[in-house]
Amino acid sequence: MPKITKIEEQKNKDRVNIYVDDEFFIGIYADLVYTLKLKKGNDIDKESVQKIIDDEMYLKAKNKALNILSRAPQSQKNIVYKLSKNEFNEKTIDRVLDFLKEYKFIDDEILAKNMVKDKLNINKYGKNRIKQALYSKGIDSSTINTALESEVDEDKEFENALYLGNKRYEKIKNEDKNKIYQKLSSHLTYKGFGYDTVRKVVNKIMNTEF
Repeated sequence: MPKITKIEEQKNKDRVNIYVDDEFFIGIYADLVYTLKLKKGNDIDKESVQKIIDDEMYLKAKNKALNILSRAPQSQKNIVYKLSKNEFNEKTIDRVLDFLKEYKFIDDEILAKNMVKDKLNINKYGKNRIKQALYSKGIDSSTINTALESEVDEDKEFENALYLGNKRYEKIKNEDKNKIYQKLSSHLTYKGFGYDTVRKVVNKIMNTEF
């Protein structure tokens, strides 16, 4: 019967390496050593222990993912990244993703649409700024483009740009006309609006006021 010959602490002190018959067997969280009563010199059925460890790691990873999602919605990519940082292996992460998808805890399409609506209606952003926000959330370009096409139209973008442009104008209206034009253009570009929308909005504001 194989024997545990060494249990050593990793650099991450929450985890340990287990050696069986002087060969590396597995790296696990230290608390599982106590849960499974693993000790140096113990006989070990490697297959049975591996199955128990796999199930325990799955439960830990699932709870970690649910804790992350309780604070804010996440994309699949971000969940994978955050679980990987906690040293869960690919097999465990795949099991967690299957669970999260089955119960709709993660859905990139729904997340993208909700984020587009919020950035459009609350922040008043243009498409380019919304894209950046969704990319940073780990959503892929195809899903982002689909969400933008279904939620954003030219009229809404123009309305948002005009709203933000007028707000900005009130703060700089006493400056030189050329400076006002430049600052309005830069501000709206920063907020994510394309060249044509920026030009139309700035011209409308400037023509109205001068």
